[in-house]
Amino acid sequence: MSLFRFFASTILLLFLISCFSFSSTDAFDPLDPNGNITIKWDVISWTPDGYVAVVTMYNFQQYRHIQAPGWSLGWTWAKKEVIWTMVGGQTTEQGDCSKYKGNIPHCCKKDPTVVDMLPGTPYNQQIANCCKGGVINSWGQDPATAVSSFQVSVGAAGTTNKTVRVPKNFTLKAPGPGYTCGPAKIVKPTKFVSADGRRVTQAMMTWNVTCTYSQFLAQKTPTCCVSLSSFYNDTIVPCPTCTCGCQSNGTQRGSCVDPETPHLASVVSDHGKKNYVPLVQCTKHMCPIRIHWHVKLNYKEYWRVKITITNFNYRMNYTQWNLVVQHPNFDNLTTLFSFNYKSLTPYGSINDTAMLWGVKFYNDLLMQAGPSGNVQSELLFRKDASTFTFEKGWAFPHRIYFNGDNCVMPPPDAYPYLPNAGSRWEVSLITLVVTLMSSMAVVLTYI
Repeated sequence: MSLFRFFASTILLLFLISCFSFSSTDAFDPLDPNGNITIKWDVISWTPDGYVAVVTMYNFQQYRHIQAPGWSLGWTWAKKEVIWTMVGGQTTEQGDCSKYKGNIPHCCKKDPTVVDMLPGTPYNQQIANCCKGGVINSWGQDPATAVSSFQVSVGAAGTTNKTVRVPKNFTLKAPGPGYTCGPAKIVKPTKFVSADGRRVTQAMMTWNVTCTYSQFLAQKTPTCCVSLSSFYNDTIVPCPTCTCGCQSNGTQRGSCVDPETPHLASVVSDHGKKNYVPLVQCTKHMCPIRIHWHVKLNYKEYWRVKITITNFNYRMNYTQWNLVVQHPNFDNLTTLFSFNYKSLTPYGSINDTAMLWGVKFYNDLLMQAGPSGNVQSELLFRKDASTFTFEKGWAFPHRIYFNGDNCVMPPPDAYPYLPNAGSRWEVSLITLVVTLMSSMAVVLTYI
């Protein structure tokens, strides 16, 4: 019997491990299950020793941008290909091209890395959807700017569909790690429709690469946290201590900035080289971003919330920022002040997830740490009598994302609690007694 129990417990343990263990490269996002970046290669013409291709990156993620200093795309050639010329992009290194005597290729590396051109690039070096410094906005927030392209002329390659070999080992940095790319897959050639819509042409050959995001790969520590407060409780629940790091434990000198004595690095530009490495203001939580959710007012048929986003990062202006909030009352959102709103339905017909972002040219730029480093708005919800309550933390969000990263919430037992009926009656009774005694004193004085 004991041997049977041993085998049974072992099998149960293995089953539980298989169910609950996960890889650090697991990139599934429950609020954006179909989000990815698709890289499409279209061979548009053949050359004497290779081909000309247009490479297009589509950001099909609902709320995750590629921010400054932008993307960098790498791969490994299958054979001994070289890049003769590029339009709308450039490789970071040329490599060893010493064997070429006449025309020198743009890049001879076996594993080139390509970056986008900067705004203001001469027109004869541009193609459509290029030259944005590698910045790609999310598909849900701004689909018109969710695409980036460059053109590449490849030599020493095949000149037919049967002799061309697709590149391998694709890597995408945006700008740091976080994306994992699958292998290139040959698909049906892309079809192009002319401007007048009367003619359709198609690529000679097309292959796709799909890259997915994992916050575990992107950074070792969280990037944002959430604090809470309410009108019915004086307690302000801060972000948990050391959420994104600690000031005195393993951090180097100068890793955070005292707001009373600004650090030199907070006012000197790094020209985008280390823009993704935060230099934060010294706080207990040490997070670059804090989101504060305040339950502000309670009306008869409505209730009101104030959201404040504060930037503690001296190195980053968050352009086109966004916030994703999950709360069961978003199906009854009535009014939103100074933010844009879009409903997300990752679970089909359940409308409990909202995407919020700033109004263009007004508050879509979240400035770096300092007096201007915050944006705020208020949300007005209609009450649903069957679900609405202030008890057990219902008025606070289930989860919050900032620019696609899951923010750390305070522990549930620390949420501002609703005073119980007994304490409310006790306070109101004392107030009533004091009021009556004061009134009697005034009357006796005049008598």
